[in-house]
Amino acid sequence: MPLFMTMFLGAFNDNFFKSAMVILITYRLADESGIDARIAVTAAAGVFILPFVLFSAIAGQMADKYERSSLVRKVKILEIAVMGGAAIGFYSGSVWLLMVILFLMGAQSTLFGPLKYSILPQHLETGELIGANALVEMGTFLAILLGTIFGGVFVLGEWGLTTVSVLVVGIAVLGWAASLFIPPTRVIDPFREFRFNIFRETWKLMKDVWPRRDIFLSIIAISWFYFVGAMFLSQFPTYAKIVIGADEMVATMFLTVFSVGIGAGSLACNGLLKGEVSGKYVPWAALGIAASSVLLYFTSIRGAVAEGGALTTVGQFVRSPQNIAVLACLLAISFFGGLYIVPLYAIIQSRSGEDKLAGVTACCNITDSAFMVASSLAAAAMLRAGFTIPQIFLVTAALTIVASFVIRAAVREQMQKNKEISQE
Repeated sequence: MPLFMTMFLGAFNDNFFKSAMVILITYRLADESGIDARIAVTAAAGVFILPFVLFSAIAGQMADKYERSSLVRKVKILEIAVMGGAAIGFYSGSVWLLMVILFLMGAQSTLFGPLKYSILPQHLETGELIGANALVEMGTFLAILLGTIFGGVFVLGEWGLTTVSVLVVGIAVLGWAASLFIPPTRVIDPFREFRFNIFRETWKLMKDVWPRRDIFLSIIAISWFYFVGAMFLSQFPTYAKIVIGADEMVATMFLTVFSVGIGAGSLACNGLLKGEVSGKYVPWAALGIAASSVLLYFTSIRGAVAEGGALTTVGQFVRSPQNIAVLACLLAISFFGGLYIVPLYAIIQSRSGEDKLAGVTACCNITDSAFMVASSLAAAAMLRAGFTIPQIFLVTAALTIVASFVIRAAVREQMQKNKEISQE
């Protein structure tokens, strides 16, 4: 419970800050600063992810060298300091300062990632990992849901910047308080020497994982999930405003529906697998994501939104059957996403040795972040090339169909190997 609450509050604060920042840029600061809201929002997604590429190898080393619960507490103290800077960024209205704070928040999250996932197997049996990861993913996306809602609601309201500034610091303090109760864990390698060559250590992590085909393919499959998720989440604010012609509350509703779907799919996965660590449903979940994305493209086809016209409110939005279909597609995409992601994390945790798990998790964070940065760059390139946001979703669907067949082949190969091993 202390680990869950620490994780929950951290994820809430990340998304509370990001949501408030993105909505503020989209609906106020972009026009004031004369920048393209679509490009700024897409760039923000990449700025948050970049630290995962740069610092994940160091984070993995730290998780092995030090006692993990005490390290979590130090990371949460860092979050408090960073959120103090966020308060200054909101008051100054500086897009560039907010981008710097976003980068620092990404760095703090990079340090926390290997700790969160490597602590679980130290306290749980293998048969409990599917359920535990389902709860972690559900809690993470519930935190995303609540953080997104409140960040979007508060930032443009009366006294919005004051409220947001106070809350980001206060929530960081609560996260640190929860971390005080996390039980200690066994130190993996207290005599490990730090190696600060980021590129060499990153390459070493990748080489260590490469021979383990089951783990390596699970990592790549997880990273594809983050590529797709980043593509959707980064476009929702401008999708709501430019394609749908809706206000910031509708953009928040899109993110809310997406988060609810991920949580529901994660819990459903635990019911389907009943504790079995298996990737047999992952390829079908990927096809479900792709099919739902294609449907989203067709439900997004509508007349041009008049510039300067009144934006559609939530009440007006939900009166349209076509708009309800948009929500249904978003819910389906995210539900299949929950089914997709949970078994992959359990496979990594159950098949990596205790002394290797932090490094494997760090490797996973590196590839996740690389795929998300690639997602941001691809989205920005398509926008500059004249693609509409629904067309970007359609391209993502086509790529996911290809990925589903690759994953299916890998799963079948691994299941065959497991069968041969059991027969021997």
